[in-house]
Amino acid sequence: MSDERPRVLIVDDDGIVAQSIAEYLVTEGFDAVAVTSGEEALLAIADAERGGGSPAGRMPQPFLVLVTDMSMPGMDGLELIREVRDKHPDIVPVVITGYGTIEAAVKSVRLGAVDYLTKPMVDEELRIAVEKAVRQQVLLAENANLKSQLDQRYGLDNIVGTDSRMVRIFDLIEAVASSKTTVLMCGESGTGKSLIARAIHRRSPRADKPFVEISCGSIPETLLESELFGHVKGAFTGAHADKMGRFLAAHGGTLFLDEINAASPGMQLKLLRVLQERRFEPVGSTETVEVDVRVILASNQPLEDLVASGEFRQDLYYRINVVMIDLPPLRDRVGDIPVLAEHFLQLKARELGKQVTGFSAEAMDALRAYAFPGNVRELENVIERAVVLLKTTRIGLTDLPPHVIDNAPGTLHPEKRTCPVFSGGDGREWTPMPLRKALEEPEKQIILAALEANDWNRQKTAEQLDINRTTLYKKIKQYGLEELGRTG
Repeated sequence: MSDERPRVLIVDDDGIVAQSIAEYLVTEGFDAVAVTSGEEALLAIADAERGGGSPAGRMPQPFLVLVTDMSMPGMDGLELIREVRDKHPDIVPVVITGYGTIEAAVKSVRLGAVDYLTKPMVDEELRIAVEKAVRQQVLLAENANLKSQLDQRYGLDNIVGTDSRMVRIFDLIEAVASSKTTVLMCGESGTGKSLIARAIHRRSPRADKPFVEISCGSIPETLLESELFGHVKGAFTGAHADKMGRFLAAHGGTLFLDEINAASPGMQLKLLRVLQERRFEPVGSTETVEVDVRVILASNQPLEDLVASGEFRQDLYYRINVVMIDLPPLRDRVGDIPVLAEHFLQLKARELGKQVTGFSAEAMDALRAYAFPGNVRELENVIERAVVLLKTTRIGLTDLPPHVIDNAPGTLHPEKRTCPVFSGGDGREWTPMPLRKALEEPEKQIILAALEANDWNRQKTAEQLDINRTTLYKKIKQYGLEELGRTG
């Protein structure tokens, strides 16, 4: 919360009561406004959100809490709360009434009221109720902020691509997100399977419930069953207490089983049962546990091949292959590299607080030419490294890792013995060295050739090389060309 006094709107058809409540709350450190009808309240809320009535030099302060009488002519308290919750969900209601009934209290609480006070009110009870509502509003704002961060990080907008296959995948995500249907994703490591699983969860009715992820290939077979289904105390050596498994932890939400191809035949059989029945027994227990879980699975190997070789159960494959999402490797969608690179550049620059304007043409050509065996994950890491180490405002060829530069068009490779400097020049033996050092001699020869062609007219030479004259002077001094100019 800011240093501003929490703003409270008081609604009571008795103007004297409304004003007295407002005056009391002001003495208790609140900024209170009194109105006498539901219609006035809605106008005041809308005006506050537009910044109306704010003192000069101060940011507009919306209302955090609504204190409303229940029985009013025209729009009553319940109608007002319902309207506010629909259009202004950040405002937390408190109800007051002279005719308290349990039924009315239940209705108001179901609509979001945090407290229900009866007249005549005790000042202390009113203060406590409003303070409670303010704390509730802070929690609502924090939850909304966290959800916004999750959407920014894992939402569909964070999955970038213009390739036709990716566009079809986006459509598929939208189509399956609202259902409980099991989804199977196949693709190489680093193609974004985890991101897509989270995007499906975030767009589903289960978004407010847990998203639990586990990689079957990263956990020893002897521990995987316990990780998935949990265990009871004493089930095996080292089981000193009961442990909840990932299936139960994901109850009501989504469980993402990555690298399902790494599961052993015995584990595949257990998974088949829980996927069919949504029930299981923790390790060492005879008690059956039922769960409500949406399951998304992923494999970094073609499961059809594993089924054909007998390494993956055919019945499990048919059980999980309800909706298939096949993610292409990045090398097969080179056209997406520029948009992905720009996306990661903006993301990393924002995270690191740097101003970066983009990529040079040479750097982008190098990214397009590289095969990216690590797929999208590797591209993200390459861009992050470049942004971290960048000393200018634009990523150039030399800001990329050596293994990416080696694949750039026209780049020297160790296996190539000669290196043409310019058209018609003789090759020379290649000696391994940093790229910057390797480019010094060609640059020197190019500058010298340009100077000689222009009779050492430095202004004309700088214009032809598309550099400013100061840069040319520095290069001439750097490469010791002054003497050649004087002797020429």
